[in-house]
Amino acid sequence: MTDQELQQMVEAISLAAFHRPFAHQATFNARLKTTGGRFHLQTQTLDFNPRLFAAVSPAQQAGVIKHELCHYHLYRQHRGYQHRDADFKQLLAAVGGSRYAPALPQLAKYCYQCQACGHQYLRQRRMNVRRYACGRCGGKLRLLANRPR
Repeated sequence: MTDQELQQMVEAISLAAFHRPFAHQATFNARLKTTGGRFHLQTQTLDFNPRLFAAVSPAQQAGVIKHELCHYHLYRQHRGYQHRDADFKQLLAAVGGSRYAPALPQLAKYCYQCQACGHQYLRQRRMNVRRYACGRCGGKLRLLANRPR
């Protein structure tokens, strides 16, 4: 999805769900890591996480967009636009936006398995199997797969 397609999607959702136009800019921001999107107060623009949008369904994408549009429209109406405000919670529930960003898929590089119970552990960093044991049964761990990037 490009920035232009995102802009069109945000404008369409704003008119359909909020019955108000979105008059500013929506772009992808690759620096966002843990959040789905961000609303800038000074410029009133919206940023979205491109990795999250590539990994989730269109319905979840719409939920993230509705969440950020709730911030946008409430701020423009001089009402409570923060997560803790009742206005925000009510509008978010009314339009069906997502309260939290969907979880990104795990980027595991290493897979460890307990030799006793067979439980698997997915890790991004390598770990010392002589030092650590299974958290369930205390058995020894072994490296199953080493998937380099």
